[in-house]
Amino acid sequence: MTPRPIRAAAGLTKMKSSRPIALLAAVLLAAACGGAGETGAGPGQEGERRQLTLITGLKSDEFYITMGCGAMAEAKKLGVDLDVQGPEDFSAPLQIPIVNSVTAQQPDAVLIAPTDRNALIQPMRQMKSAGITTVQVDTTIDDPSIAVSSIASNNEQGGQVAAQTLAELVGDKGKVYVINVKPGISTTDARAEGFINEMKKHPDIAFVGQDYDEDQADIATQKVSATLAKHPDLAGIFATNLIAAEGAATALKAAGKTGDVKLVGFDAGPKQVEDLRNGSLQAVVAQEPYAIGQIGVQQAVKALNGEPTRKQIQTNLVPITAKELESKSRYLYKSEC
Repeated sequence: MTPRPIRAAAGLTKMKSSRPIALLAAVLLAAACGGAGETGAGPGQEGERRQLTLITGLKSDEFYITMGCGAMAEAKKLGVDLDVQGPEDFSAPLQIPIVNSVTAQQPDAVLIAPTDRNALIQPMRQMKSAGITTVQVDTTIDDPSIAVSSIASNNEQGGQVAAQTLAELVGDKGKVYVINVKPGISTTDARAEGFINEMKKHPDIAFVGQDYDEDQADIATQKVSATLAKHPDLAGIFATNLIAAEGAATALKAAGKTGDVKLVGFDAGPKQVEDLRNGSLQAVVAQEPYAIGQIGVQQAVKALNGEPTRKQIQTNLVPITAKELESKSRYLYKSEC
């Protein structure tokens, strides 16, 4: 089932009043209360509530849906308005027009998961030049000066954890392979790098290569199927995101090698949980997207209030096997808030 897009909850959608009487009443009320009242963030210009926008990397991805849920919950808590947008595919050409449109709308702050570490630099520079406070969530660009804070998992460490988990599953010997998304994405690049570097510490494991699926499950299936044909004795696969894991699981099922070739994925969406339960996946490395969304809003509000922010914040990640689903349920992603 295709997950429903993120929608801001009632009271959290972006609304700027254009009625003079309502605006005057808001200004007088703020003055009477001595300032920010219960908003937590303080008013914007002319007493309006702070306006924040979250631009995710992919509209229908459970990781980003869960991040949006955390961001919306924190926005409600802090008394700011939050709008959530995202492209239909994890693609810079699709995300850049959204970034430009949001810049033209002039929110007070933007939380963004850039889909390319280089292609998003100029649009985000323009956003900063427009006076919009910028926070990076999950992914980053190669210009650390733009964002007041960047919140993400330690993805290189996540790749190392995936390698250690897969090495244990294959008995520390045999051939292993990586199915990745596309070059130029900070998070998945780091996961693959961490995995490859960790596998060098395992002399009886041979790394046979890495392919990219353009964040399309059917392409992942094709790439993994070709690798299985080339290496019929393949022992294990690391899929760097949930779409790659879905495609890899399909290829293994078609080849009749489910469970024989050990599959470790990254992220813990509903499909990955189902695949853990039915044996299509042997383990996943889960992040904390809900916490990333919460912390992103917190850092944006601090910046808007002139308070100190933390330039880099790392959140937790943890390996999960089928037998650990209940004990580590807080790390599982949502398909809707």
